[in-house]
Amino acid sequence: MSTVSRRWELDAMRGLMLVLMTLTHFPTRLSDPFGQPFGYVSAAEGFVLLSAYMAGLVYSTTARRKGEAPMKSAFFNRAVKLYACQLALLLFAFTLIAGIALIVREDAVTGLLGFYLERPVMAMVSASLLLYNPGLLDILPIYIVFMLLSPIVLLHGMEHGWRGLMALSLLLWLGAQFGLGPALYQALTGWFDMPLQYRDMGAFETLAWQFLWVLGLWMGASHSEPDAPTTRFPRWMVLVALIFALSAFIWRHAVGQTPLPGHAGINLMFDKWHLGPMRLINVLALVVLLMHFAPWLKRSIPRVRVLETLGMAALPVFCAHLVVALLALAFFGSARPERPFAVDLLILFVGFYALHAVARLSLARDERKAAHKVHNLRAIASIPVSRDPVSEAR
Repeated sequence: MSTVSRRWELDAMRGLMLVLMTLTHFPTRLSDPFGQPFGYVSAAEGFVLLSAYMAGLVYSTTARRKGEAPMKSAFFNRAVKLYACQLALLLFAFTLIAGIALIVREDAVTGLLGFYLERPVMAMVSASLLLYNPGLLDILPIYIVFMLLSPIVLLHGMEHGWRGLMALSLLLWLGAQFGLGPALYQALTGWFDMPLQYRDMGAFETLAWQFLWVLGLWMGASHSEPDAPTTRFPRWMVLVALIFALSAFIWRHAVGQTPLPGHAGINLMFDKWHLGPMRLINVLALVVLLMHFAPWLKRSIPRVRVLETLGMAALPVFCAHLVVALLALAFFGSARPERPFAVDLLILFVGFYALHAVARLSLARDERKAAHKVHNLRAIASIPVSRDPVSEAR
């Protein structure tokens, strides 16, 4: 965060989301109990909302202090960095991981990379265009799209208000619940044979998840305004949010991650990939509670430095967790109850040790770059200004 001071609580929350995401993606027996631990909400919703909030907070401040051009450039540079990470992860998956999976005949990975194994050239080209997004590698592409569109959204919201933007975003989310995404895909590919199926473009329904991103941008931009008032919710809203969040939490841990087994229509209301309406309400209820109790939480809960470290290096840690998860899937396969618990502990220990090491190395590199930049600025400032000898003679 270059234009505003870091907020340790936001870093800690991002670190917590990364830990929960890692526990979910690592193929161990802890994957299920730590999936959606707070109700029918996963770490992905929290991570997307937090990332959008921080983007709105930082880049709106950049726009006010430096102008629109530096803000647009910052968003674009971030998108390029995310794209480079995505290409590196795809190269890793299409070479080493695919090779290991074919040698050991691990179905967990061959199923994950099915389209690539069937049509490798088409898969590589479409993946580089962010069209083909295998499982686990389908999160960064939506971030890239959101980053590229965010300057337009943020500037419009700052200049003309957010009411119209939020209404449009909500309409897109609603359309996604009724198949707008597949309909657009059919309309765009109806004139030619498209070997890439809609399901191969990633599990996340972008038109639905954009609502969380726009919501986060709005919240971050609003809180970055000078003398922005503290957000306060009516007591009835906090009470309703508390009742809903507690009910979802109890139901999830009593019944499981599927709210009503055998009732597909009701379960679709809680669907993660389409950000179903009941899931969205669950997310919003937790947001209300978190914002309402934030001052008390900051005073009462001790700081967990390791979470802050992970959150400060969120992108490298996120990429590293995918690398470890893919390696674990390739060598050990999916989580199985018959697997010795010691193997699961080994995966978790090695994985989290690697994530912490990546975070420390990344932060140390950033500190060296910052120190080098300061050194160069001081060196430039110490250079005496040359004078015109003719002028001095006069």
